[in-house]
Amino acid sequence: MTKIAPSILSADFTALINDINDVKSAGADYLHVDVMDGIFVPNISIGIPVVKSLRKATDMFLDVHLMIDRPHRYVRAFCEAGADLVTFHLEADQPQDVFEAIMTVKDCGKKVGLSVKPKTPAVTLLPYISMLDLILVMTVEPGFGGQSFMHDQLPKIKEIRRMIDGLNPACELEVDGGIDPNTSRLVKDAGANVLVAGSAIFGKDDRKAVIEAIRGA
Repeated sequence: MTKIAPSILSADFTALINDINDVKSAGADYLHVDVMDGIFVPNISIGIPVVKSLRKATDMFLDVHLMIDRPHRYVRAFCEAGADLVTFHLEADQPQDVFEAIMTVKDCGKKVGLSVKPKTPAVTLLPYISMLDLILVMTVEPGFGGQSFMHDQLPKIKEIRRMIDGLNPACELEVDGGIDPNTSRLVKDAGANVLVAGSAIFGKDDRKAVIEAIRGA
């Protein structure tokens, strides 16, 4: 079954717990938490204290996406803050530090994912696939919500799905960027099974209907 991960980047931060409870009751599977540092991406969002607060406020699966420079320095802290899954960018660290970060998350007993930006080839994931619980393909340039879906990423999603099926079938394939009831059809057909959506969900009054539309498309 396709899993839906609403991104709180598009939620109302003055009423965040209400929005979280709303998408939970609407059938969301994960809660996607975008962490940006203003260095790896040109935006700043939230950090460790917010993840700690979220962990206290909800029992939803916290899908924490680190868009930060040299993430190996911080993955343990995010695990200890309450993340269930910590995903960080392949492009943000040196290969030896990517391996170190993967092992740190695993040592904390949490799930680990790697993300790739639109211009990063699928083949760069090969050394890591067997160690991962999830791969996240960005279908927009990371850093801001509300961007348009990049259709030229569909062949890469298909390629990564083939790689996963051959090397680590238990690994999930997540897609983030411009996901709505229309684009969800495309990424599901390409092999994705976890879909991140922000404004498409939080920007609607009937969130249950849009979650069902994205999941069932």
